[in-house]
Amino acid sequence: MFELQGIDNEEFLTYKGRPLVRKDEEIIYGDLNRKHHVKMMIMTEKEVSGFTVPDIIVVQLFEDSNIMPLRQFKAKGLYDALDTAAVWLDGFNK
Repeated sequence: MFELQGIDNEEFLTYKGRPLVRKDEEIIYGDLNRKHHVKMMIMTEKEVSGFTVPDIIVVQLFEDSNIMPLRQFKAKGLYDALDTAAVWLDGFNK
């Protein structure tokens, strides 16, 4: 998965105060030390103003090290994916 040893949280890009890490076509959102985190898989990308951006993203909410997601949906665009993931984490990581 992701090698996070030796990296301080200050070095991560964050969204709504939570770490956001991308490796290839996977994005992990949330603190892996908390009970819940979100995994996003970029299925397709598109060109916007000369930049390649994620288009269709499968978003999954996981609890600890369970293999099966608690929730899953297909988002259209990164904003939709991140906004929904933030709401999920707000509700589950109280």
